[in-house]
Amino acid sequence: MTFTNKTVLITGASTGIGKAVGEKLLNENCNLILTARRDEKIEEWVSNFGNHKAEILILKNDVTDKENVAESYKKAINKFGNIDIAILNSGIGKSITPETFNSEAAEDIMNTNFLGVIYWIEQLLPDMLKRKSGIIAPVSSLADNRGYSGSGFYSASKSALSIFAEGLSIDLKKHGIKVLLIKPGFVKTPITDRNNYKMPFMISAEKSADYIISGIEKEKAIIQFPLPTVLGAKIIGLLPNWVYRFIAK
Repeated sequence: MTFTNKTVLITGASTGIGKAVGEKLLNENCNLILTARRDEKIEEWVSNFGNHKAEILILKNDVTDKENVAESYKKAINKFGNIDIAILNSGIGKSITPETFNSEAAEDIMNTNFLGVIYWIEQLLPDMLKRKSGIIAPVSSLADNRGYSGSGFYSASKSALSIFAEGLSIDLKKHGIKVLLIKPGFVKTPITDRNNYKMPFMISAEKSADYIISGIEKEKAIIQFPLPTVLGAKIIGLLPNWVYRFIAK
């Protein structure tokens, strides 16, 4: 698969991974739809590049607002006709302790990390089913395998997304639509900048973009990186519950 002459959607493109993927695709002969709540941030980094090969549409979009997602999709289709590749990257994370536990944080995280993907897929699917083609690439996390201290809401949202994407990939295979699940480890972004704990094997957003673009080009069912974190997550996932809880505490 190549990005040439494709129309690519990237949500959450103002900073972090979404921005890094968008920056690299600017040099491809493709159509880029870049969305974020802070669309001015996208305007800012795009303007720094000057000349580029991609044709760009920047949209202000709140993925937690179903009606706004529908409006954004309509604007994208009016501009480019269809969307071939959807990198559904919008995401947030908050560290929650027993003392700061609150349902509002859970709602924010689940609405963005899980329902925000669902709302976009709801718009994308009818046209992709009609064309019998398309790639949906939601961004989950290697933290989807356990309940990590302080990250229960985040891990739960990513676990829900990973399980949903697996089932969707099976359902859509016969329709010619591919679901490629993206599972990064620790990536230096504004989200991880707020973490006050050790994050081993952290990589740059630019490096993560290389993994993602290469994985989509190869149409890998699961795009997970970097390797040391992937292996670590697999080991942690295989630990008996009592062993994991003893180590975690």
